[in-house]
Amino acid sequence: MESPTSIHTSVLPAEVLSFLSLKPGDRVVDGTLGGGGHTRLLAEAVGPNGLVIAIDRDPAAIDRGARELAGLPVRFAQANYCDIPEVLDAVSIEAVDAVLLDVGLSSDQLSDDARGFSFDSDGPLDLRFDPTEGEPAWRIVNRMKPESLADIIFEFGEERHSRRIARRIAAVREKQPIRSAREFARLVTSAIPRQYPPPRIHPATRTFQALRIAVNQELKSLRIALERIPTRLAPRGRLAVISFHSLEDRLVKQAFRNPQVWEQLTRSPVEASNEELLRNPRSRSAKLRAARLVESPAFSADT
Repeated sequence: MESPTSIHTSVLPAEVLSFLSLKPGDRVVDGTLGGGGHTRLLAEAVGPNGLVIAIDRDPAAIDRGARELAGLPVRFAQANYCDIPEVLDAVSIEAVDAVLLDVGLSSDQLSDDARGFSFDSDGPLDLRFDPTEGEPAWRIVNRMKPESLADIIFEFGEERHSRRIARRIAAVREKQPIRSAREFARLVTSAIPRQYPPPRIHPATRTFQALRIAVNQELKSLRIALERIPTRLAPRGRLAVISFHSLEDRLVKQAFRNPQVWEQLTRSPVEASNEELLRNPRSRSAKLRAARLVESPAFSADT
């Protein structure tokens, strides 16, 4: 079945182009194709003599991108961005001039009822970027010990009510297995004490986020990518990373602080302007960091 047209709006587009400083003929990797907005901008910047290699774990994103970006200098690969070296090997490219990672969740994934990313979804609580790989979240919440669930929710979601939520999950699943995203969101909400005034975000946000990170091993993928990307950048090549979670931003910040590999282009994260926030409220959590490879980086080529 053909993927529907993208409804995703890419965040910090002008800032991304500014920090990557692309020239016609450059080769660049977009490690998170998503809705294709950034990929299109990168392709227009490098022109017909350049190349964008667009990667995504989600087969729907690859299918949609191949259709909507037809005619642009873009090659597509369904893969995890931590496997950028293998993707480049497959197309016989030794090094690229820049890499962009946007590690957030796309609006297209949120709107897909069958994926369970939305609190209002009647579909299964799946949460996998690649629905053919790994274990869906509904299986995890039905089988895992409450103590282990609480650890995941606390560590990856920074949810202070993680123990209460895990106990509530255990009590509910004893009577009937938990299946849908909407059902799970209501369950989590019922476990959290009401707050006045109500919080700015949905009460289940941190728990959904934690499960999604765990299911997709997102922090592990980002950590590996940050170690491996420098080995495939051309001299003075640039890396820009947009994150939406404090744990992700922390990993990027720590990696860019290594002066033997990176020259930081952003001492503090760049955030969306007021104009962008009005146009795209989803950009409120976005944090962009960028760095340039030093002249003689100190890393192992075997990383």
